[in-house]
Amino acid sequence: MTDWSSGYVSDIGYTYGVYSELNPLRVRLAFLNAGLVFPEHGHACELGFGQGVSVNVHAAASGTAWHGTDFNPAQAGFARELAAVSGAGACLTDESFAQFCARADLPDFDFIGLHGVWSWVSDENRRVLVDFLARKLKVGGVLYISYNTQPGWAAMCPVRELMTRHYATMTVPAAGTGQRIGQSLDFATALLATNPGFARANPNLAGKVDMLRSADRAYLAHEYFNRDWQPMSFPALAEWLAPAKLEFACPAVYIEHLDSAIVTPEQSRFLQGVGDPALRQLAFDFMINQQFRRDYWVRGARRLAPLERVRLLRQQRVVLAMAPEDVVYTIQAGQIEVSLNEAMHRPVIEALADHRPHTIGELEGACAAAGLTALQTRQAVFQMAGTQQVQPAQDEAAVERALPACRRLNERLLAVAEHGGEINYLASPVTGGGIPVPRLHQLFLLGLSRGHAQPGELVAFAMALNGGQDLRKAHGEAAATTDQQAALLERAVAAFLRRRLAVLRALAVVP
Repeated sequence: MTDWSSGYVSDIGYTYGVYSELNPLRVRLAFLNAGLVFPEHGHACELGFGQGVSVNVHAAASGTAWHGTDFNPAQAGFARELAAVSGAGACLTDESFAQFCARADLPDFDFIGLHGVWSWVSDENRRVLVDFLARKLKVGGVLYISYNTQPGWAAMCPVRELMTRHYATMTVPAAGTGQRIGQSLDFATALLATNPGFARANPNLAGKVDMLRSADRAYLAHEYFNRDWQPMSFPALAEWLAPAKLEFACPAVYIEHLDSAIVTPEQSRFLQGVGDPALRQLAFDFMINQQFRRDYWVRGARRLAPLERVRLLRQQRVVLAMAPEDVVYTIQAGQIEVSLNEAMHRPVIEALADHRPHTIGELEGACAAAGLTALQTRQAVFQMAGTQQVQPAQDEAAVERALPACRRLNERLLAVAEHGGEINYLASPVTGGGIPVPRLHQLFLLGLSRGHAQPGELVAFAMALNGGQDLRKAHGEAAATTDQQAALLERAVAAFLRRRLAVLRALAVVP
């Protein structure tokens, strides 16, 4: 490790994700559902932005002015390149938290994001971050924070220590991070094969370790192999954040707003009887075996009057981000899959099938014919938004302002897709955030932009850029020969042109 890394993995890059919890529109809808006053997001900051795809997408797609830092200069360099291309004005640096947080030229922030940071830094850095929140987060401002928590990590904590000890003492640094991680996984697998008592007491452990063997090495490096790694309970986090006057607002995972949807009736009744808010969240984590929390905290929570909350909810615009026939009526909440009542949710999807933004008030009227009450419609919209198949939408003026920066950023991301497939998102000025677009679909879009309008031309274009291999990775389909790959691509092109392209155009991802 180099000195500037502070024990954090620096020789293998972070993943290229876009994190919807950092989208100001999703913050707004979460606060409305919780009945809380939400801030206007004039200035936002992401601390530890990784490769910077997420911060750049949100800077381009929303009217928010973003700042941020990531200590890794290679990652910060890529992020700054994207910021220069989009012209959205994101101010991004490669400073350490201590350097960045001490700057006197930063504005006060309405929103600060800490995604995938808190559990992987030292106590010293946590103190720097809390001090920054105390000084720079506005009254009424929101913190988004995600972190590893117990009890979901209870069984894996000793395994993580086992692997990192092997990594540090039994592998050769010259072998490279990826190879060394593989050797440590081999060691853990061999140990579990001896049927130790710990594995017998935790029968799911061997399966979890086996899943790690097929996971992306970059993910494993940053999740498991940093020097600092500390799952933290909700009450412990609350104590850390108390000096910044922060209080829990609501989960950033929408389905967790309705704990009755993911716990049993008996568990729900138990939770209702827990008076201490921090203890209640801890008990909830026990019930769902929570492993990774994603939450919004606020500096001074203020409740909306009930009628004002309903009025604002009815004004909220939403849009369908999928073809209606591709919608699935399930939500993944951590390790739990929740099935939605399709009869209640389908009328919402049908009312949004034109892929134009509609207010929730408009949807209440449209869904009344299907027998839904206004409350049921609002609940259905919120739950479908939890699946991200329905997404909050900006007003037309905001869409027009964001459109040029999104187009420039998307053109650059499509150009990147020509040579690699690690960035699977494009920016939408309609939703103010990122839309999942796998590399294969990006190749189709790139082909269309270069005049390949016919399905056969798109197949040939994608084949030339190894798109057949991308299809195999995505679906696990065996296609050993060129003809087999072409056949799979023909079906993929047909489905894309029939169902997905119109959606991406409606969301202004592409012209």
